[in-house]
Amino acid sequence: MQFVYSYAGVIVTIWITLGVYWVGKRYPNYDHWQNFCSELGAKGSPTEKLSPLINNYPLGFLFCVSGWQLAKIAPNNLPLFTAGCLVILHGIGTWFAGYFPMDKDPYTETPSLSCQIHSWAGFVMLLSLLIAPLLVAFSYETEFISITFRVYSVMTCIVAVYFLMRMARAFKTRKNVGLHQRLSYWVKLIWLSLLTLHVAV
Repeated sequence: MQFVYSYAGVIVTIWITLGVYWVGKRYPNYDHWQNFCSELGAKGSPTEKLSPLINNYPLGFLFCVSGWQLAKIAPNNLPLFTAGCLVILHGIGTWFAGYFPMDKDPYTETPSLSCQIHSWAGFVMLLSLLIAPLLVAFSYETEFISITFRVYSVMTCIVAVYFLMRMARAFKTRKNVGLHQRLSYWVKLIWLSLLTLHVAV
């Protein structure tokens, strides 16, 4: 169990990658390039009940554990502590996004209340893992965070925003939106994994 607590940030990246792939195999004609990850748990989807059980709920726990581990390594360092709290917030948002599913049609012009809550949870998740790397990059603690990792943290935000912009364009054309969503998100997940290893060593 101590391994899970210490390396939750690494486990979460492996878990979500395998979880999304595995659940996607149980959704007929699901395309990881074209479909959002959240469509796996959308209302009326073949994997509506399965997806949050495999992905959102355990992942939310892992994010919270990872955030707690980060927050407590330097509790007197406000930027690092806040970054840890943001990772915890990301975990809570993951729970909300799983409990309140999106509509089956992501392009609907009249989203349901559940879909609206899901979207706001997703927005919180997006911001939390964009701000956290910047806080780590500009934290004033040098004992835990190297200069190299600070630069990497800034680059993570730049690359994530780039793919986020590509996703917005893809949403309008309805082409490869799932691919760009995954690239934007997984860049931040890899950052979290490497941060976990960085502070654990």
